[in-house]
Amino acid sequence: MSVKSNNPETIVLHAGPRSDGATGAVAVPIFQTVAYDFGTTERAANLFALKEFGNIYSRIMNPTCDALEQKMAALEGGVAALAVASGQAASALSIQNLCRPGDNVVSSTDLYGGTWNLFANTLPSMGVTVRFADPADPEAFRRATDDRTRAYYAETLPNPKLNVFPIGEVAAIGRALGVPLIMDNTAAPIICRPFDHGAAIVVHSTTKYIGGHGTSVGGMIVDGGNFDWAAHAERFPTLNEPDPSYHGAVWTEAVKPLGPIAYIIRARVVLLRDIGSAMSPFNAFQFIQGLETLPLRMREHCGNAAKVALHLQGHPDVARVIYAGLHEDAEQRRRANAYLKDYGGLVGFELKQGREAGARFVDALELFYHVANIGDARSLAIHPASTTHWQLSAADQLASGVTPGYVRLSIGIEHIDDIIADLDQALAVATARAKAKTADAA
Repeated sequence: MSVKSNNPETIVLHAGPRSDGATGAVAVPIFQTVAYDFGTTERAANLFALKEFGNIYSRIMNPTCDALEQKMAALEGGVAALAVASGQAASALSIQNLCRPGDNVVSSTDLYGGTWNLFANTLPSMGVTVRFADPADPEAFRRATDDRTRAYYAETLPNPKLNVFPIGEVAAIGRALGVPLIMDNTAAPIICRPFDHGAAIVVHSTTKYIGGHGTSVGGMIVDGGNFDWAAHAERFPTLNEPDPSYHGAVWTEAVKPLGPIAYIIRARVVLLRDIGSAMSPFNAFQFIQGLETLPLRMREHCGNAAKVALHLQGHPDVARVIYAGLHEDAEQRRRANAYLKDYGGLVGFELKQGREAGARFVDALELFYHVANIGDARSLAIHPASTTHWQLSAADQLASGVTPGYVRLSIGIEHIDDIIADLDQALAVATARAKAKTADAA
């Protein structure tokens, strides 16, 4: 970008195109088009052969999506990015870009339920095994690694467990073995930059905090440009062997003049081209609008969440509060302080009266929305065991941090007094009914 800055407040406004070259429009236009005029057959051939970069077809690239990609790469400190249709698509493509049948990935156990199901069931059905490692012991990743391990995968601030992942420790183990760390930074934009701690790839569900208004579904893959794929050629055949789908191109060689972008280029011109999980340009426009206020919103999310966590911690009917800023464990406190600039907008808790009281609490909320999302400007609540994580077995739910009575809150930017008032009235309703039922049974 023409304005040099390392500050996210400036990056989200000024990274990428400063204005539209054709019209001078300051706001990024929505290029709602499928195809692009190549001009000459020579230029068309150069575009398809990657001798020249430009727009070919909106399934592969689009100017509105490109503007968002530039902003996200700058925000995370990466070299390039790829916009896709959803966060799930970003997670899947980030791994498929490195794996062939028979390969494996080592993933943290602390995952969002949809990602757990993708890893435990869907990817194995395609021939890619996912081995789960408990991040409480970073060395577990080393023990699970073999010659067919293509990547490590984890969430910065796992939803819903909220135990901060040991990014630096696992990234260092991976780099010693030639294995890149892929970090899902969905729950911690602005407050964490995984590339600064050794991660190689960052993914986002832009549906969440990036968009911030619950209007659009999308995902993002960001290439840190900091991992030498060619130095570990045997481990990464997808990037270092001739690609028959692109006339035998060897990606680490083919794009070398353009910089360290072999990973993200292959993801675009092979996977996005063939699988087709492209982001809509209208959604990209929505995410650009959301990005412009992301630093301001994250301050409010984090500030309100801290107050909610402290309030719930002191409530007589709350058995436990799960929040990155209130860990009793010394190692978890160290990780939170080492990797986060703030503690995020998510808070979990359990009621003393158990699962039924938790469900009644959600039903009694008036200001909070009961939805399967996080990161909206408005406050949200859900009971994961019966919704976002219901497809997991009881054992897998517990491994991912979901107990039967767990309630997850995504704290919005409303006035804190109104947020706490709604929590208090819902807690009063839920616990009163639970206590009355217990008394009747007695």
